[in-house]
Parts: sequence; structure tokens; C-alpha cells
Amino acid sequence: MSKNVIDACVQLRVKRLVYTSSSSVVFDGVHGIHNGKESMPYPPKHNDHYSATKAQGEALVLKANGTSGLLTCSLRPSSIFGPGDRLMVPSSVDAAKAGKTKFIIGDGNNMYDFTYVGNVAHSHLCADRALASEGEVSKKAAGEAYFITNMEPIKFWEFMSLILEGLGYERPRIKIPAFVLMPIALLVEYTYKLLGPYGMKVPQLTPSRVRLLSCNRTFDCSKAKERLRYEPIVTLKEGLRRTIDSFSHLRAENQLKAKREGVSKASIYLGSGRVADTLLWKDRKQTFTTLLVLIAIYLSFIAPGNTFITALSKLLLFTSIFLFIHGILPAKILGYTVQKMPKSWFHLSEDMSHQLAVSVVSVWNIPMNVLKSLAQGTEWMLFFKVVLSSLLLSFFGAFSLQNLYKIGLTTAFIAFYIYEKKEEEIDDLFIKALSFGCKLKSDAIRKFLPSKKSE
Repeated sequence: MSKNVIDACVQLRVKRLVYTSSSSVVFDGVHGIHNGKESMPYPPKHNDHYSATKAQGEALVLKANGTSGLLTCSLRPSSIFGPGDRLMVPSSVDAAKAGKTKFIIGDGNNMYDFTYVGNVAHSHLCADRALASEGEVSKKAAGEAYFITNMEPIKFWEFMSLILEGLGYERPRIKIPAFVLMPIALLVEYTYKLLGPYGMKVPQLTPSRVRLLSCNRTFDCSKAKERLRYEPIVTLKEGLRRTIDSFSHLRAENQLKAKREGVSKASIYLGSGRVADTLLWKDRKQTFTTLLVLIAIYLSFIAPGNTFITALSKLLLFTSIFLFIHGILPAKILGYTVQKMPKSWFHLSEDMSHQLAVSVVSVWNIPMNVLKSLAQGTEWMLFFKVVLSSLLLSFFGAFSLQNLYKIGLTTAFIAFYIYEKKEEEIDDLFIKALSFGCKLKSDAIRKFLPSKKSE
């Protein structure tokens, strides 16, 4: 791409070309940089493809200086931030919402040079003016690379804390030494190399990331100041204020408000009615009452170790006694009104009867259709699913009625609540697991089909 731009400039007799490079062209991903100068050489190996390609493009642009009257220079802005950022601030907010920004990697004292986006734009204007000047100014400016910063080095974690706090999130406080995280990061990286082809997402905790977040990266901007007459026009404090203001939609209170106003998937799955309000703890009084009743049923009828028929008969006996006593109670007792159960509660309308019958038939047809497909002897994947489902059913069948009741009760009142609170994270894990399973399935099919064809 850079070569094409250079060739076009030469062909069209363009007089000036300012290349936007990056300070990472001199960073090897291992060793920190303190007050780095433009005389630093490119490392033998870069940390990522972005840095490597930026260095290649920069070298071509600087080499092209003087070709057919073309004057070139390269600007190396360091850690750009500001309104419109689609990486640093959004990813930091996502991490904060997931509870991942409580930790500081390293001692928290590593210094960074950040550059406000407005100052980056200003540096390009300064470079253009310097190249357009006649005489010694353009001669000194051309063919050179320049580090561009806000000229206000700051602790990396302090900078991140200012952004997070400005958006209403908690600042990182817990320090974890880099040497503690490095073995874990190496293990994660190795796991990704093994499972990456099967759909595993690129991990965030990698050795290069641990080094990047715990090392120094500051640069000397005096060359740009002297030869390009560059001076930051927006201070770091003002740049942070503008950045935070531009991301007001990501503020913590706005995120919580949007979440409260929307209907969660858990609520939709539960029918968005009384059942949802009870299991999702929307009406705490109703939830506690229901929970106490279910616990009482367990202690009275299931915990003693009765068989299913015995427990069911005891429950029906208790229900009958309760309904009879409730029926003979007077309308008022000591001034309190006893609300009677209307007869309509025990009446099944014709429409409801029809719907119930349709539901029963529909449920019955599902396994029948499965059995019909299995009888054809061609649905291998369906066969494996049925076998797996049967094994799972036999696994749960090994549990006693008491254990099944306890597992079901705990799951109903906790699992849906947790899913509502951590909906995005759980959905993300499910999608990862699903994609991983699909990858394994496709690999198995590819291995199975060639062997089948060879037969």
C-alpha cells in the first residue's frame, strides 16, 4: 500500500508526503522504552504485524525522500486517545463491566506517553508547513521520523484510572506482579495454539500483553519541537475531559439504566409473568413466600424418603384438607376478610381444554417423529443425539427424588437470576462452546467422509 502511494505521488508530481507511522515501530514487545529517541533502530523482530508493517511502510516513505522532488517525513504518535476512539475506551469499559479492571499488572509505576488525537492532527499540519518551507527548514525536516506525544508522561494505570473513574467505574487497585501472571499467560498462549483452529477466541491474557501493560513507553519529542515547530495544542487534562465527555453513552449509570429498562432474556424465557418475577427475585416478598412453601413441601413430603406415589398422595391429602378448612372458614375472622377461592379457579374451559390437548399431542409427536427418523437408519447425528440424551437421562435417574428436588429448586431460584445478571458473559461463553463444538463436528465429518468414500 505504501509503495503504491509513493508511486502515485511521484507520477503526479506531488511535492510533500507525510506518513502516519507509530511509536511501536521501535518496540520489540519485551523491553521497555524510556525517553526513546528517533535514533533507535527497528528491532530485529516486532511484537505484532501492525508494528512490522508500519515500520516497513515508514522505511519506504523515508527512502523515497527526494525522488522527483518529493519531500517526505514520518510521524510516530504514541498511544493515541480521544473522541471517536473505537479501541481503548470501549474495550476498557467492556472489561470494567465484566469486572476485569480491578487489577494492576506490575507495580503500577510504569510511565507512558499518550497523545490526544487533536494533537496528532496538529502535528501533521506542522510537518506539512515545515516541508513546504524553503531553505534550511524543509531540508532539516525532510527524510526524517518524529515521535509525537502530548509531552506529559503519566503512569499508565493512572491514565486508565482517570478514564474509568470519569465514566463512573471503579479504578484498578489490586496489584499483581508481572512475574506471577507470566506463567499463566504462557499457558493461555499455548492453549490458544492448540485450540485456535477449533474456534477458540484470541485470548486477552498473553505474554506480550503482560509486558505491554507493565513496561515503560515514553519518547523524546524534542526533535519534532525543533524541526517541525510542533507543540501540543490540547493538554492531557483537557484531552481526557473531552474524551470522557464524548463517551457519555458508556457511563456506568447509563449502562445500568439501559439494562434495567430492557427486558432480559431470562424474563422472556420464563414468560415475563409471575413465574419470571418470582424466579428472578423481582418481587422479593413473593419469591420468599414461594420458596418457603416449596421448602415446606420438601420437608413434609419428600425429605422423609417416601416414594413418588406416597409423596404425591400425601401432597394431595394436605391440599384436600387445606381446601376443605379454607372453605368452611367464615368470611371474616377477627375483622380480617378471608378471600374465598372462586369456582372459576377449578373450572377448565373448552378453549383451555383444546389448548391442553393440542399441547399434549404436540409433545407426544416430538419423540414419535424422532423414532420414525431413527427407523430409517440414515440419521447418524440424530442417533448420536438420542444416545447422548438417554445417557444423560439415566445419569439423572440415578439421583434420588430428594436430590432431584434440591437440585431443581436451587437451579430454578439461582440459575435464572445469575443468567439475568451475567447475560452477556454467559451468552458469549455459550457461543464459544457452540462454535468449538461445530468445529469438532465438521472435522469429524471430514475425517469420516473420505474413509467412507474409499470404501
